Amino acid sequence: MFKAAIISKPQKPELATILPELLQWLESHGYVPLLDPHSVEYLGGGPSIPREEMPQHHPNLIIVLGGDGTLLAAARAFAHDPTPILGVNLGSLGFLTEVPLTELYPSLEAWCNNCASIEVRDMMHAELMREGKVVKHWDALNDIVISKGSIARMADFSVEIDQQFVATMRADGIIVSTPTGSTAYNLAGGGPIVMPSVSALVVTPICPHLLTIRPIVVPGDASVAIHIEGVPNLTYLTVDGQEAVELQLGDEIRCRRSERSVRLLRPRRNGLFSVLRSKLSWGER
Repeated sequence: MFKAAIISKPQKPELATILPELLQWLESHGYVPLLDPHSVEYLGGGPSIPREEMPQHHPNLIIVLGGDGTLLAAARAFAHDPTPILGVNLGSLGFLTEVPLTELYPSLEAWCNNCASIEVRDMMHAELMREGKVVKHWDALNDIVISKGSIARMADFSVEIDQQFVATMRADGIIVSTPTGSTAYNLAGGGPIVMPSVSALVVTPICPHLLTIRPIVVPGDASVAIHIEGVPNLTYLTVDGQEAVELQLGDEIRCRRSERSVRLLRPRRNGLFSVLRSKLSWGER
């Protein structure tokens, strides 16, 4: 029996109509649906499985109903699992969840008929070092961001790449992104767009004090270390915009390509530039 995990975005009233139709389609095609707690809420109750426990049930497909944030949460939950993810866009922009709701069932049909393609996206492994020990670690699909809190003071960071000192930067923060995350906060911060197939990491300072400091693209097998040398109150490390931990003076963040990856189900090969044209209106006048 095939299984399909369903992960839904909260506060999307239209899912109360979408989910019953989706469950009927899945069951008619021989799939047992596995619902996360948010999905169950739209159905008025029933058994659910916490997202972090879903990989233990070995689904054949993951269906994400929401926006890029919902997909990022699903990607981290399934970071140790090769199950493909179909991202259905119910949000506003949707770089990752690029399948519109109108193409949900044609996309599922393509999957059932072995006509869909799989895109493999690199993840980034980040470690927080404190007093010489790893106190926390993550796998991120988009980025990790070091940023100051509410006080309008810059922080001081020193950056090393492959154990070579790069520079000391005074800035509002630093972004380290994957190619997938290059179209997220990195793009808003003036960083470059990197095609997802490129093996790389991007280091982008946020509002640096010296305008000569620019984003750096490093090889995918490089290691990036950021030392916290001076911080205002409430400086945080944020992972994929969803998990955060407060930083202390002397902390070090180490980033490298993860051994994990995410498999995105694509009913057709749209390509990055098609997404940029449709989402950011490239080429329009």
